[in-house]
Amino acid sequence: MCRNIRTLFNFEPPATRNEMHDASLQFVRKISGYTHPSKANEAAFHAAVEEIEAVVRKLLKSLDTDAPPKDREVVAAKARERAKERYGMT
Repeated sequence: MCRNIRTLFNFEPPATRNEMHDASLQFVRKISGYTHPSKANEAAFHAAVEEIEAVVRKLLKSLDTDAPPKDREVVAAKARERAKERYGMT
């Protein structure tokens, strides 16, 4: 999976439309192989992003869990720590 696609479910505050759009865009980029589509493929590319974003919204609304919501700041701090260890950043 693309590194830039993040988990969006069970966070407080919930995922924003912008986060859902960004994840959808990254998914379409990965599948199509295009960072920026040509003019000939632009309409299909953007339509796919919109359709996937709608599916993502529907999915996140329909999922249910008994687990407490995760805190975005805590998850981000853990990711930064893992990156420091992995890449030797100080």
